[in-house]
Amino acid sequence: MSDIKLFSISDTVVERTSSEAVLEKELQNLIEKNMETFFGVRFLKSEYTISNGRMDSIGIDENNSPVIFEYKRSQDENVINQGLFYLDRLLDHKADFKLLVIDKLGMDYADNIDWSIPCVICIAHNFTKYDIHAVNQMQRNIKLVSYRKYDNDLILFEHLNAPTIKPIVDTVSSSTEVKSNGQKTHLEKLAAASEDIKNLYQSVCDYIESLGDDISPNQLKLYLAYKKVQNMVCIEIHNKQILLFLKLHPDSVKLEKGFSRDMRSIGHYGTGDLQITIKNALDFEKAKPLIQRAYLEA
Repeated sequence: MSDIKLFSISDTVVERTSSEAVLEKELQNLIEKNMETFFGVRFLKSEYTISNGRMDSIGIDENNSPVIFEYKRSQDENVINQGLFYLDRLLDHKADFKLLVIDKLGMDYADNIDWSIPCVICIAHNFTKYDIHAVNQMQRNIKLVSYRKYDNDLILFEHLNAPTIKPIVDTVSSSTEVKSNGQKTHLEKLAAASEDIKNLYQSVCDYIESLGDDISPNQLKLYLAYKKVQNMVCIEIHNKQILLFLKLHPDSVKLEKGFSRDMRSIGHYGTGDLQITIKNALDFEKAKPLIQRAYLEA
C-alpha cells in the first residue's frame, strides 16, 4: 500500500496512526453491515456455502452482478487464489445463487442477475506489488482493497487496482435471450452501428477513461458501465444516438429538451437518473462538463 498519512486538523495538527489491531471477523461484520455504503453492493449472506466452497461474504451490485468478498486472515493465506476458486464454483452453481437472491430480494431481482461480469473483492491490511501484478495478468474481475483502521472512529479503504476484463459470455443463453425478446446485446448494437456512431462512441469512452486511473469499464450484456467504487455513467448505443445515464441529481442540472432528461420515474437499463443524448460532436462537447461532474461526485 502507498504511504498514506492521515492528520486531524480540528485544533492542532496531529497525525493519526493506523493500527492492525482489527480482528478479521470484526472487519467482516463491519463491511457486511455497511456493504452498500462502502462498495455499492447489497449484502446477501455471510459464510455462503456452495458445493465445497465457503465464501466469507456474498452480495449483488447495482448492475445485478454477483460479488464475492474474501478477507485475508494471515500473511500466508493466498486470498486471491481462494477468491478465484470460489468465483469458478459460483459460476458452476448459478441456480443455487439465484435461489439465494429469490429468498433475499425476490423473483424480479433474481430474473435480472447479470452473469457477464461477476466480481471478487479481496480485502487485506496489505498486498504486495506481486499480488497486484498477478491479478492484472489474470484477466478476471478480481479487485484488491487494503484497509487501515485509525483510532476508534475512522477506517480507510484503498482500491489498489481497476481490472479491465472481458465479460463472460454464455453463447447458448445469450442467443436464446436475443430470440426470445428481440433485445440485442450492447456489443451487438455496437457492431451494427454506423461508422459515425462508432467513432463518437469511442471518443466518449476515451474521454471518460482519461478522467482518472481509478475508473474501470464494466461491459455488461445491455450496457457499458464506468465505475469508481460505484457506477458513475452507464452507456447505451443506438442506431443514431448514444445515451449516457449519469449518476447526477437531475434537479442540479438545467434540463434541455432533446439533450438531457430526468429518468427518476422512467425505467431504463443501468443506473443513473440523468440521461444525456449524444448524436454528434457538439452534443459530446456539451456533455463533457456533466461527465466530469459525475466523475468528481462518484
